[in-house]
Amino acid sequence: MRLAVLAAISWPAPPPGYGPWEQIAYNTADGMRRRGHDVTLFATANSQFAGTLVSAAPVGLNEDPALDNEVFTALHIGELFKRAGEFDLIHNHFDWKPMTYALATNAPPLVTTIHGFSSPQILAAYYACARRSFFCSISDADRDPGLSYLATTYNGIDPEQFTFKDRPGEYLVFLGRFHPEKGAHLAIEIAKRAGVRLKIAAIAQDAEYFRTMVAPHVDGDRVQFLGAIEREARDELLSNALALVHVTTRPERFGLTMIEAMACGTPVLGARMGSIPEIVVDGVTGFLCDDVADAVARVPQLASLDRRACRARVQAEFTIERMVDRYCAVYDRALALGIPPAPTPQELQWRAHDWWDRSMAYTDIPPKPHSLAFR
Repeated sequence: MRLAVLAAISWPAPPPGYGPWEQIAYNTADGMRRRGHDVTLFATANSQFAGTLVSAAPVGLNEDPALDNEVFTALHIGELFKRAGEFDLIHNHFDWKPMTYALATNAPPLVTTIHGFSSPQILAAYYACARRSFFCSISDADRDPGLSYLATTYNGIDPEQFTFKDRPGEYLVFLGRFHPEKGAHLAIEIAKRAGVRLKIAAIAQDAEYFRTMVAPHVDGDRVQFLGAIEREARDELLSNALALVHVTTRPERFGLTMIEAMACGTPVLGARMGSIPEIVVDGVTGFLCDDVADAVARVPQLASLDRRACRARVQAEFTIERMVDRYCAVYDRALALGIPPAPTPQELQWRAHDWWDRSMAYTDIPPKPHSLAFR
């Protein structure tokens, strides 16, 4: 099969550190290449790919502020659709804009992995493009009732890139990005109340949130801020931790850091909502918690968990090979159907009437500063 994979371009593919959309696009492309498919990856020019690499952006847009996001996003997508006739199928990991190009072209079947709905307004684009794109969700929890999905395809990683440690560490870790929905402030509260050190490694997506909710608690000892870390440092941080704290304030879409931690044998202390119950086996690979008090009570139990079970969970469900298996089945079905099926009456009803009000669940609502609840 001649396959085009369209990656996001905030970072190279694969990214040196943070960059989950780029990482999964790369894992998909490289996994399909190793299966014998003719794969072209559309990513930044400083990406690393053993197949064919096509680029419009010289580096990641977050790596060079001189690059205009709108300009290079349009050039990146345009470069793919200029060559669309060369492919049997296009796999879009770059949100909604590529689907609008597909509406106006005779491109081959398009599969879009929905990595998340960032606003209610974006749902309108997905609804409008549903007649042109097949959809995959990255968890059962992150599905919109107005859309039809070919499958849930969990994200996959290579466990061999993560160092397994069978002994628990002595600190908790928060990894990802600073934003109210990711709950770094709750991780701090949990660690302080449990009397355990917390190490934080994240990119500063929301500077005001970091300044007001995180920075005042960083003392270099009980709460340490390591900045944005990359491959070896990330691996060391995760593998030597007692647990990853992933207590989000809104339903998680997938949470790549959770499977990265578990690949190291490190369990997850997570909120009982969104995708987290699909990934974390409560009492086996971590604990699902309802609020800060619940999480604090679970901290002393973390060391008793079998870290081998965490690694085994990733090896069974969240490898690149399992992800590629799922996507191969998706591709076969998309190629057989050719175009997406017509929406069901229930999907049309959702789109026509109450989608705006109910989709407000996807908006980013900052948490109350002293809230003990994750929800």
